[in-house]
Amino acid sequence: MDKILLVPIFLPLTAGFVLLFLPNKTKSLSKALTLVISGLTLALAIRIFTVGQLDYACSVLQIDNLKLDLLLSAKPLGGFILMFAMGFGLLITLYSLRSRNETKRANVYYGAILLSIGGTAGVLLSNHLLFLLMFWEIVTVSLYLLITTGGRNSNFAATKSFAMVGVSDAALLLGTLMIWARSGTFVISDISIATTSTLPIIAFLLLMTAAITKAGALPLHTWLPTSGEYAPTSVMALLPAAIDKLLGIYLLVIIVREIFVLESAALSFILALIGSATVIIAVMIAMVQHNLKKLLSYHAISQVGYMVLGIATGTAVGIAGGVFHMLNHAIYKCCLFLCGGAVEQAAGTCELDRLGGLGKKMSITFITCLIAALSISGMPPFNGFVSKWMVYQGVIQMGTARTSGAAQLWPVWLTCAIFGSVLTLASFVKLIHSVFLSRLPEELKDVKEVSPLQTFPMVVLASLCVFFGIFYHVPLKLFIYPALNIEPGTAIFGTWDSVLATGLIIIGIGLGLLILLVGLLSRKVRTVPTWTCGETQTNEQMTIPGTHFYKTVSSMGGLKQLYTRQENGHFDLYNQAQKLGLALIKRLRRLHSGILPTYLTWVILGLLVILLIVCGIQIWWGSLIATALFLVIPLLSILKKEEKMKKLKVTFEIEGTHLADMFYLNEENLEKSILLAFDEKNPSPLFDDNLNTKVRNLEIQDIE
Repeated sequence: MDKILLVPIFLPLTAGFVLLFLPNKTKSLSKALTLVISGLTLALAIRIFTVGQLDYACSVLQIDNLKLDLLLSAKPLGGFILMFAMGFGLLITLYSLRSRNETKRANVYYGAILLSIGGTAGVLLSNHLLFLLMFWEIVTVSLYLLITTGGRNSNFAATKSFAMVGVSDAALLLGTLMIWARSGTFVISDISIATTSTLPIIAFLLLMTAAITKAGALPLHTWLPTSGEYAPTSVMALLPAAIDKLLGIYLLVIIVREIFVLESAALSFILALIGSATVIIAVMIAMVQHNLKKLLSYHAISQVGYMVLGIATGTAVGIAGGVFHMLNHAIYKCCLFLCGGAVEQAAGTCELDRLGGLGKKMSITFITCLIAALSISGMPPFNGFVSKWMVYQGVIQMGTARTSGAAQLWPVWLTCAIFGSVLTLASFVKLIHSVFLSRLPEELKDVKEVSPLQTFPMVVLASLCVFFGIFYHVPLKLFIYPALNIEPGTAIFGTWDSVLATGLIIIGIGLGLLILLVGLLSRKVRTVPTWTCGETQTNEQMTIPGTHFYKTVSSMGGLKQLYTRQENGHFDLYNQAQKLGLALIKRLRRLHSGILPTYLTWVILGLLVILLIVCGIQIWWGSLIATALFLVIPLLSILKKEEKMKKLKVTFEIEGTHLADMFYLNEENLEKSILLAFDEKNPSPLFDDNLNTKVRNLEIQDIE
């Protein structure tokens, strides 16, 4: 029976790998195979969850004391997340069968879906850190492949996502090695490390970095909106909106509750700060977005803040609320991205200023999107309200039960969480108005609802938003409390009767509609042309675009500068790392002067450092000497080089282009120095390997 754990991992991995190499002509086979396997993995995940604790062990490799065993374990937390992750995989596969955008590279698209499903199952069932890392990397690679199936600039988005998530994966590897050095084992169930010294704290921060980057929290979050803008919407619904959130928060819960014992108040403060900042900053950026998918991407970032904040409280209700919000977010955010994909396919655009009035044309998409929007905004009686309410309670309980660390700032965390919900509702008012409620543009008059295969997943997810909101005790008792080993009834304090509240809400809406109907029937409505500033125009010409909502926010003093810098990528760590790398490369290029003595100096220096270390001299002394030599010798080289520099005016023609400039150049290898200087100053495709054959009329003039 325990071998059943192997099937949801290696069956989709094997099939996905095969699909990557099939020609696109066999896309019907790819669709059918992906649908069958995703359905089978869901059935197996349900079976694994209902059976309970299962364990599987298989020895793979042993080198001295290092044992590499494939250890799989179906625990309550991983079991229930596995079931929902496989469910999302099946729904996205159904949605993709009739989608136009996701079948251009069917072999890669469906193969990567199966790889992501298998890799996710491996992460959730692994009880060995090294195998967890391997499956984690498979999900990262599948994310890259799925993003590349998008349209224009998708390769750039895929590269950026892979680079940023890859850096966090490197942090996961380094943290894993530190854990092994401290505990002597990679088995997760055998590890329990107190964060009372430097090494465990560094290891915790490294694993935390991997978790929050995968989930999409600040500051390593910018890969997500870039992917959202260029990747297919089904990809965003499957990975960043659903599976990546599940895996990121799953890892965070594992390291907080199983691998480490948090005894450092500073670590709790860091988690609370990251959570609160993610909530506020991301939703502020989302409010001013004009692209539907980019707006949804920033909200996917913002909601991670609630999960991290709930876990940071360290209370039963807070952690339960964070995990429940992880599940709720995967449901309504997946629904929102699928709705956005339906709108993009039907209207041909995701720009809010080119949409409007689609509520009558796409009624199912409108209703499901409205339910999901109210859920993410924390409006009762939907599921987002309940999990946010539990996070609020966790923050309050943290403040009343503790007196140090992050607990002292609990009013700040609570204010950020509540204010974030208000801003979320405000931004979704803008979205609903812009897409569904404003005037229908003339070019969209022939828009129709998408295929039933695409609306079915949206209806299922919207129904879960309602059910998990009204009957929230069901998922809490079935999934959340057993997964966290919390006794039912001991976590939530206060009273919230969701059934009674739902009934009162329905009665209130019914009374409002009755009053409106009576008002419409009791008097006639007179329709007149719109009058604006002395000019009369027909009502058909009057539109109020949603893109102007909250425009004053981005124009306010102080905020305007921040918004401008954010749009220019000044806060994007990927952009800053890229600039730093290019600057470093430019500096290193200057060391390649072509002067043999300089190269020999560096070689001798390196050999000297190695000799110092091998001979037993303490490493820090060797590092100190090496640092001094690295500073002194280049300085001498530069001074020696400056003596040979001359100020020259250089002019020449290259492919009909006349170039002229003044440089301080080395007299040795003059022509090469000139061309390199021009290339550095004005990067151009004119400067390539065949440059010597292109240069004409080269003149060099000394300038005193």
